[in-house]
Amino acid sequence: MPRDFYAALCLVLVIEGLVLFAAPQGWQAMMRQALQLDPRTLRVFGAVAIGIGLITLHLVH
Repeated sequence: MPRDFYAALCLVLVIEGLVLFAAPQGWQAMMRQALQLDPRTLRVFGAVAIGIGLITLHLVH
């Protein structure tokens, strides 16, 4: 189990790195927009992302 968890974290780093490498200006623009959002809105987006990720993980396994 820990091995799968570490593999998943590594894949997250690879995907984040690819976004930063391929489109750094787009990433910066997105972060500027995120700074203007209300923290509650960001929490809702985070909760939705967690839910989608857990459901997708359940379907895949």
